[in-house]
Amino acid sequence: MPVPDALEQSVAQVEGRLLALGEALGEHRAEAVETEAAELQRALATALEQLRRSARDGHLTLPLRQRLALASGRVAAQRESLARASAALDRAIDVLLPAPTPHGGYSAAGLSERQARSAVIQA
Repeated sequence: MPVPDALEQSVAQVEGRLLALGEALGEHRAEAVETEAAELQRALATALEQLRRSARDGHLTLPLRQRLALASGRVAAQRESLARASAALDRAIDVLLPAPTPHGGYSAAGLSERQARSAVIQA
């Protein structure tokens, strides 16, 4: 039965990429995180194709379903971790590079007139 073997290999590849991405995140290696994230995306695409074939043919076993659910949970946890790190970085940048002071204070509607931020640093 080649389809279940191919799915098994695909799931193992996803699990390995998740571990490698977790290690890169833990070590704060930005280049490795980018590389591992791309490899994880490729592994996930392959696994999804194999999963579709196996589900269609009725070859999806309970242990494999459990492994896929666990992998899905790991992806969600890493996504949450990245979102928190990104939010912390955004807050740090806001402190280090505050937005320019609005000229009028408040708008006619009583709201603060904050200017749109850009990636340009003004001296």
